[in-house]
Amino acid sequence: MRRHPAARAILAAWVFVGCGGTPEVRPGVEVLLADSSHLIDGRRVALITNRSGVGRDGTSSIDLLHQYEGAELVALFAPEHGIRGTEVGGAAIDDETDAATGLPIYSLYGETLAPTQGMLAGIDVLAFDLQDIGARYYTYVSTMARAMMAAGGAGVPVIVLDRPNPIGGLVQGPVLDPAFASFVGMYPVPVRHGLTAGELARLYRGEFGVEVELHVVPAAGWAAGRWFDDTELPWIAPSPNMPSVESAAHYPGTCLFEGTNISVGRGTEAAFQLLGAPWLDGEAWAAGIREHARLPGVQIAAATFTPESPGDRKFSGETVSGIRLTVTDRSVYDPVRTAVAALLVARRLSDSAWAWREPHFDRLAGTDRLRLAIERGATLDEITAEWAADVAAFEALARPYLIYPR
Repeated sequence: MRRHPAARAILAAWVFVGCGGTPEVRPGVEVLLADSSHLIDGRRVALITNRSGVGRDGTSSIDLLHQYEGAELVALFAPEHGIRGTEVGGAAIDDETDAATGLPIYSLYGETLAPTQGMLAGIDVLAFDLQDIGARYYTYVSTMARAMMAAGGAGVPVIVLDRPNPIGGLVQGPVLDPAFASFVGMYPVPVRHGLTAGELARLYRGEFGVEVELHVVPAAGWAAGRWFDDTELPWIAPSPNMPSVESAAHYPGTCLFEGTNISVGRGTEAAFQLLGAPWLDGEAWAAGIREHARLPGVQIAAATFTPESPGDRKFSGETVSGIRLTVTDRSVYDPVRTAVAALLVARRLSDSAWAWREPHFDRLAGTDRLRLAIERGATLDEITAEWAADVAAFEALARPYLIYPR
């Protein structure tokens, strides 16, 4: 496959380490300062980031850019969960001042979801450095898209300082119907999109009408077959309920339960690995899923847990019965198909206790077809079979914008 020049640059930048020849991964912020600093030299820079934006040694991208003498860092922008990534999901973020640098921090998750013209005044370039999770409904890539549109309108170039997709390059799940576009899914991409933030930015500009001068600084040494824990980069939870790569692996599927009255394990140390409700029988649920479908690459076991002050306020302090998912083979695991199987069985076992949060579920699924199919009693194979053609079409659409080896 013919590769974009950025992909060739990555291949040239790989540094092989160890007897196995595994390339060392360098995040985009380090590549920027090492060999692409011309993009910011002599310019006033603003940065969209949180605590997940770090170098290999854990140094904040804020500090790396603030200490760089060739450019001036003049402002910070905070996405959902705030600049420190610790605020609960959905909570409005306020403007504030960064104590360490004295820089203004403008909220992009409150009264405004995009930089205003006033915020962009006096800025020469807008940089984005956030760790995405690889699922359409993780809002950081929506923040990126809205920022790209605002910057484009103001004539401000955008630089995406890229990072690995922590769950690799597989593409799975339904493609969003534009009629259901929202901040948890702006464009017609699958639930598990298989791209990095930089590749998504290129796709947004190339296919979805986002007009901006865009530069993507790749993460050197990364390939789409590598998960985050195959690198030596530090895992810093990009949001309070994303404690590990294991949680990220299940998130494209189990997050759908946010659109129901079932807990996704918020308020525990294993959010999105756990599902449950006080009225459910975890043993019966796990057995029902195993009888219902062949789901390779995952272990499904009964579990009990007690959410403590969960951000979604589901069953705080109550003993919850349910299931725990554990990935056993990343190459074949499909978290979205697995979650739909779990939805089908949970709804049957819950009987009258079941409740949809219909608008939110449909926003997450990117369509009402999934919910309506479950309601009418469609089988798992009937529900998921229609995804294949849309996924194939998306992969073809995205191919020209890929950066990393696949």
